[in-house]
Amino acid sequence: MYYYPLHPPYFLLVVGLLIAITSGIALSGTLKVIVQKWPSKSAENIKPHSAWKQIIVPFLGITGGVCLFLCSGFEIFGFPPILALGVGLPMSLLTCLLVWWQLGSMLEFVERRGMQSLDLDSLS
Repeated sequence: MYYYPLHPPYFLLVVGLLIAITSGIALSGTLKVIVQKWPSKSAENIKPHSAWKQIIVPFLGITGGVCLFLCSGFEIFGFPPILALGVGLPMSLLTCLLVWWQLGSMLEFVERRGMQSLDLDSLS
């Protein structure tokens, strides 16, 4: 027997997408501000954990938006609500956790070696 939802959560799908996009724009702007402030700071008063406090809220918005979008999408494609949540929640949280880890390592790398170390065009 196939499962067809009577009222698919199209509204939640759009809301999740909009939350993730607006939070992504906020994260992008915050990262630009943080990176622009790095050259003006001297080496002794750099606080690496202050940047994390500024980017955690937009990143949590992205995580929530992606989770809502993914769970709603699974439900639209025929997953029962509990199964959609059971698959979508771990998948989105794991993906966002890996992206957070990569973002942290890239910020630390740029902070140690400078922005020129990320120039991948000069390697070819």
